[in-house]
Amino acid sequence: MSGGSDSLWPWVLTAYARPGVAETCLELQDSAGQNVPLLLWTAWTAATGRALDEDTRDAACDTARVWEETVIAPLRAVRRALKIKAVDMDDDDREAVRSQVKAAELDAERRLLLALEALSPSPSGPARPAIDALVAVARIWSSSIPRPGLVHLAERLPA
Repeated sequence: MSGGSDSLWPWVLTAYARPGVAETCLELQDSAGQNVPLLLWTAWTAATGRALDEDTRDAACDTARVWEETVIAPLRAVRRALKIKAVDMDDDDREAVRSQVKAAELDAERRLLLALEALSPSPSGPARPAIDALVAVARIWSSSIPRPGLVHLAERLPA
């Protein structure tokens, strides 16, 4: 992935830092079972004028599902388990390991974003509102579409 202004990773970092984005993403992840990197990639494609066809959306969801099930979800579960104090475990040591697991989880999400960016078509037009792309990908990802959360996210992301 290049470091240009239209690259996914810098866009994601900027987007995630915007007010309300992190909270909305975590709500979509924890309450609606959505995949945050997939949603952010989808919004980026709309913001950068990349039209996603059905095959690309399917391939992106397949890629995200493999990363989610194989790497990201297990790391998240370990990180969350380490959040709780444990008898006979030094808190500083527990927190040190939790920090390492958190870093590995973030790296796994970054690598998923790299894989998704590699699937992305070239820009082919002007930026588009993210909501339609978000709903299309969320529909493939899950049988339940969290429209209010997706609208809330789309309103907070850079166009």
